[in-house]
Amino acid sequence: MTRLLLLLLLAASSFNAVAQSGRRITNPTPTQTAPIQAPIYAEPEIRTPIAPSPLLSLPVSLLERDIRALNGGSFRFADFDGKVLVINLWASWCGPCRREVPEYESVRKAYAGRDVEFIGLTTEDPRTHSDRVNSFLRDVSFGFRLGWADRETARTLMNGKNAIPQTLVIDANGRIVNHWTGYATGRSGDRLKQSIDQALQSTRGAGVSVKPGA
Repeated sequence: MTRLLLLLLLAASSFNAVAQSGRRITNPTPTQTAPIQAPIYAEPEIRTPIAPSPLLSLPVSLLERDIRALNGGSFRFADFDGKVLVINLWASWCGPCRREVPEYESVRKAYAGRDVEFIGLTTEDPRTHSDRVNSFLRDVSFGFRLGWADRETARTLMNGKNAIPQTLVIDANGRIVNHWTGYATGRSGDRLKQSIDQALQSTRGAGVSVKPGA
């Protein structure tokens, strides 16, 4: 009995000592975390590209624009007023262009002395590709009037068709009679000839004077 009483007194004494020290025994507060979420982005807007309007004629700004000739000097489309214009866009690295030239040369020779001007414009940069262009011209006989198409000239003539070769046939009234992209073996020359004849006929119908034999 005495021993039990002593134990009770010791327990009470220990409890009082802890209470008087001012320390409290508490469980630590758990760290709060939120789940990591991937950033949320809006769905991209899907836009349907708008096809450019057909190029019906060459704008005055392009007719009057100076074009740097490959053999030096410059010329303008406006210099050939009253003539049918054949404009061919090409590049030295373009395989179809290389195959197209002989067919177009046959057509050019067939219209010698007529009111038709044949112009070939390379879309390459003269600052970096002069050697390659000259090498191309040594390999092929290209009797067109040749020049460098700057970015604005090429963009206007291509009218959204970002491929070469491209060919435009324009009548003496400035109306684009035909415009096509690519080369078809054995057929591009005939297509060019038919378009030139159509342009010459259009010129006659409009009453524009042409040289005899046209």
